[in-house]
Amino acid sequence: MNGAIKPDDIEDRLAKTAIKLARARAEVGKIIFGQDDVVDRIFMTLLSGGHVLLIGVPGIAKTLMVETISKVMGLSTARIQCTPDLMPADILGSEVLEEDDKGRRSFRFIKGPIFSQFLMADEINRASPRTQSALLQAMQEHHVSVSGQPHDLPKPFHVLATQNPIEQEGTYALPEAQLDRFLMQIDVDYPDEKAERQIILATTSSQREKVAAVMKTNDLLDVQSLVRDMPIGESVVDAILKLVRRARPGAEATESVNKYVSWPPGPRASQALMLATRAKALLEGRNAPSVEDVLALAEPVLKHRMALNYQARANGVTLRDIIHELTSDL
Repeated sequence: MNGAIKPDDIEDRLAKTAIKLARARAEVGKIIFGQDDVVDRIFMTLLSGGHVLLIGVPGIAKTLMVETISKVMGLSTARIQCTPDLMPADILGSEVLEEDDKGRRSFRFIKGPIFSQFLMADEINRASPRTQSALLQAMQEHHVSVSGQPHDLPKPFHVLATQNPIEQEGTYALPEAQLDRFLMQIDVDYPDEKAERQIILATTSSQREKVAAVMKTNDLLDVQSLVRDMPIGESVVDAILKLVRRARPGAEATESVNKYVSWPPGPRASQALMLATRAKALLEGRNAPSVEDVLALAEPVLKHRMALNYQARANGVTLRDIIHELTSDL
């Protein structure tokens, strides 16, 4: 077995954490209906210490998900509505010149909304490339620089960005470097009939459910550390490596990858799968991940880290087709 197995009581820690996470999921389920897979994957991203990109049309409770999950996890939250005229200072903050009662002037830094533990960047592709890049350093290094001065972000720090897959007028495609910083891309679909019935009954009533905070900031930091301590089998590591390396054009790749893939996943994809599979196992009350976890998470982890060439688009080949082929014989 691989992985950092530190204390002898790791199984007890895992069991207690799984119970607490089950309570957290139940609390979120009071407010969010019919999106269990989406909520679970957001939880997995948080437990892994990563960032998440949500792709979905307006009106399917993306903002409500962020508010509810942050409340249950005990995180401070902020929301940015991205628009073409949004400036980096609107996200990071800025320095203002102040004068005291003795006439002395000095600059004071006023923090922007990025100084929260769970930041929602709504319709991120509507922001200009300059503003999008303001998130790059923060997402990777967990600090920002303003006027040459570094400012640490709170711990933990997570970005949840959303995109509308339909309306593309006035948008700017996210650069590959930024896409790679998201641990997962989660596609949010419409709820089924049963869930939509629950939604309309719950949201049009004067009585609204309230959720309780199940965890605190330090609890989440402890869980993130525990995820990295979880044991992981050699077969799972081998499956991750085989999957990611086969997605890169070359001798190890499949015929379809060599023919259609123009931008393959890098080592961050392997790292993301290692963490996400552990988080999935913990969320489901298991002590170690399995190859099935790798298969289940292949699409949300790889999809935004790959791009297809013109020939693929002309032949109607999608990334889902490519990833399905890659996982079919693992």
